Amino acid sequence: MSHNNQKKIAVINDLSGFGRCSLAVAMPIISYMGIQSCPVPTSIFSNHTGFQDYFFDDYTEHMEEYMSKWCKLGLEFEGITSGFLGSKRQIELVIRFIEEFRSERTRVIVDPVMGDYGKIYATYTEELCREMERLTAYADILTPNLTECCKLTKTPYKEGEWKEAELEQMAELLLEKGPKNVVITGIPQGDFIVNYIKEKGKEARIISTCKVGTERSGTGDVFASIIAADAVNGVEFERSVRKASHFVRDCILRSLELQIPLTDGVCFEDILYTLERN
Repeated sequence: MSHNNQKKIAVINDLSGFGRCSLAVAMPIISYMGIQSCPVPTSIFSNHTGFQDYFFDDYTEHMEEYMSKWCKLGLEFEGITSGFLGSKRQIELVIRFIEEFRSERTRVIVDPVMGDYGKIYATYTEELCREMERLTAYADILTPNLTECCKLTKTPYKEGEWKEAELEQMAELLLEKGPKNVVITGIPQGDFIVNYIKEKGKEARIISTCKVGTERSGTGDVFASIIAADAVNGVEFERSVRKASHFVRDCILRSLELQIPLTDGVCFEDILYTLERN
């Protein structure tokens, strides 16, 4: 009997008990899409930091031993995905995990969570941003938002619409760092939100969806989870981005219908059955 008869994704992220983000979002979505979701917790929150008060427990010192037990089990992964990382040590451990478990069939998806709306998170120092840039070299797929893309490419962030040539230049700079596929997410263009796709050796493509509501906690985690599962399932990248974009939009619409507070994320559970599994 083997532990490796079913496709698996190692999901390296924090766990928030309430607020629908990180592992709490990734695990059910990846599982629904027919892949075993194997969490690697980086920290534990009672609820995410968008709330005024929360419990927090850093799991960094346990991650190495946690990973070593998986080595002893001989686990193999078709996917490895990472999200928010809170320290240089955590990024080093993710790189080590990738080097230890990556095989020819493994797809690595890095969501370089560093900031949003033109601002880098207060916990992210310049050193930590440089470490995140080092991690991007290990990615097969990179999913930065516009703020993170600007930081990684040293491009000044600006409000308002972006020209396609500007997005093309940034996407090419990201590809030069090592990833095979890049999608720059959440680009505001008038009444639309744009996701800009660039794959090595292919023409860039743009996926536009109508802007609905306002940004909510965890939407990036929903998006990245679908991209990761589709990558392991062999779904073509543009189709995957289109699927993820539309599903996030539908999740926001359903959350508005139910009058869900912004801090509580999106009620993806209500419409998960509508998501194409492959």
